[in-house]
Amino acid sequence: MNEAMKNLLTRRSVRKYKAEMVPMELIEQVMEAGLYAASASGRQDAIVVAVTDKETRDKLSAANASIQGAKEGADPFYGAPVVLIVLAEKDWPNRIYDGSCMMENLMLAAHALGLGSCWIHRARQEFEQPEWQEWLKSIGVKGEYEGIGHCILGYPDGDEPTPADRKENRTFIVG
Repeated sequence: MNEAMKNLLTRRSVRKYKAEMVPMELIEQVMEAGLYAASASGRQDAIVVAVTDKETRDKLSAANASIQGAKEGADPFYGAPVVLIVLAEKDWPNRIYDGSCMMENLMLAAHALGLGSCWIHRARQEFEQPEWQEWLKSIGVKGEYEGIGHCILGYPDGDEPTPADRKENRTFIVG
């Protein structure tokens, strides 16, 4: 089996991370892979914002936990030190699909580089809040964006998750 297929078949969501920061070189490689995701009409409207600053990461985690209705102090980012936020232009009808393709590329690239990742939801609700829209403007993001997802990154703390058995009768061939 070639390396690309092996990577596709072995990536799993990681839900426990070491506190160790990921080197910027690896973060940038993961982000670059996201930029090469398929996009409708080749528009490339999805963007990715890397959060490596602990204070901002923790505020984002608290906002996410609040939307989730989690107990105070809960960390929906599972201790991951890096959060990659995927956003897409609000007025683009294919924003969710394009952003989802970017998310998948980010997670696959992370796995290929020996990092753990997990897709965390509630980005849409976070970035509907004025505080987070203002934050985007403050870091130089121009335009109106909808949150698609968070790709958390870090070094896994523990064993690699075991894949669940694949459900049957999910593929069909005509011809």
